[in-house]
Amino acid sequence: MKQFFLSLIFIMSIDVHGSISQDLPDTGVSGVYEVMVGSADAEKTIQYFGEFGFSVIDEATISAKAAKQIYGFDSALTSYRLQNGNIGTHGLLRVLEWKNPSGPGVGFSQPETVGVRMSVMRTNDIFRLADIYQDLREEAQEPWLVAGPVFDDLYGSTKGKLSITNRRAGVREMGIYGQVFNHVFFQRYGYTIPGYGTIADDTPLRTSEFTHHDFFVEGDLTEVTAYYSSVFGLRSENEPVIDGEWQAGPRVVFQMEAGRSHWYRGFVSPNNICGKIKLFSTYGLHETDDRSHRQRIGELGITLHSLWTPNVTLIHRLAKENGLAPPPIGANEFGEPSFLLTGPDGVSWQIIGKNVKMGDPVTEFKIEAVNN
Repeated sequence: MKQFFLSLIFIMSIDVHGSISQDLPDTGVSGVYEVMVGSADAEKTIQYFGEFGFSVIDEATISAKAAKQIYGFDSALTSYRLQNGNIGTHGLLRVLEWKNPSGPGVGFSQPETVGVRMSVMRTNDIFRLADIYQDLREEAQEPWLVAGPVFDDLYGSTKGKLSITNRRAGVREMGIYGQVFNHVFFQRYGYTIPGYGTIADDTPLRTSEFTHHDFFVEGDLTEVTAYYSSVFGLRSENEPVIDGEWQAGPRVVFQMEAGRSHWYRGFVSPNNICGKIKLFSTYGLHETDDRSHRQRIGELGITLHSLWTPNVTLIHRLAKENGLAPPPIGANEFGEPSFLLTGPDGVSWQIIGKNVKMGDPVTEFKIEAVNN
């Protein structure tokens, strides 16, 4: 029984890697490239993410007509691409400042609300972040829900009797839910995973690029997430499994009441251990608030994510073959060949044709002990 619960924790955790044997198309996708967030005030949003180490590396302004062509939304747009440190293959941010946004988006909501999106960063000081957001909530009267931090020994790494020299190993994680952006932060103790969350020395809040992204969706995960492998070429880490409030991390981060559970499935690129996708659904288990109708391009908040590929025509063809009816390939606001698609899980993507300098990508998930 203990081993059964440990296996579920491995699947659910912030730091997790595994795979099942699959025959995947060679798309060259290197995990989630960008999370794209609609903003009513790009300057303020850029300043906010600057504290986490993100800086603008590209920007473009387009007319309402051009935005309609690219995004299907009729509003002038100024777009900013931001990168954390030197990490350019995955974990970037795009700020979409719509001149006339269509609505507030999913907004401030319960963690398991259908339509909620969360982006995850590694940090060197999770308690400092917890204090900051508690101050923003209580002193600045800003709507932030602070869920955690909570500790969990994900890999059963703590052995023997604890002492000053034999310390527990594990991770602390925390959910931060706001009006236009939802974070998950995690901090490791006693181990590291090379290539999974890189923190630049000059980052004010000691945080990394986005290591992975969480999506709360509706539907049978076996059916609605199949396109991640058949179209994007991502490796499924597991068949959908049920996890829930018996696990320390999910219970706190997702604010799960006693008796609550949900389905989980994860996907990872064969080309990079980072930039992972994690999907959650309460399909067939219990009712949840559904705000997916506000998860639309043109709304504020997280409405899109992007993937880059050296072979955009291949993914376009695979999307058509899998019944996703993609529009023709065109140029996005940065002049990159691209197209949009929305999967049966309700997640919208911009697929970008480009070659990003990979350097020496980490493709092997390896846990290494450290003395801290």
